[in-house]
Amino acid sequence: MSDDAESTTSKRHRLIMPLGLRVLVNVLRTEERTDSGLYLPAGAKEASDDALYGKVIEVARDRPTTDEASENVSGVPLNAFVLFRKEAGVRVPWDDRLRVIDVKDILATVEEVDDADAH
Repeated sequence: MSDDAESTTSKRHRLIMPLGLRVLVNVLRTEERTDSGLYLPAGAKEASDDALYGKVIEVARDRPTTDEASENVSGVPLNAFVLFRKEAGVRVPWDDRLRVIDVKDILATVEEVDDADAH
């Protein structure tokens, strides 16, 4: 198989490994509907929000590897749901749902609990 044919059939993926005290967050879109049931145009709700909600999908590690045995040095658990300022972090150029965020810009972790377990 020629190099040209091989390059068109293989799909390349990008692995982002945050460095320092940073995490990679997948921004979760909130429902774009008001309390009264009106649907908002795309991005209108986020424009009025002070913070965004997301899921941590990668953390800074003691070694730049995807090895699960490497230590999480960010202090934020992998797969945690977080609340962060909407201006925080750097958008990933090829996917606007992803942001690399400094740990200091994370306002809170969020747990989803059943009604019976809520305060």
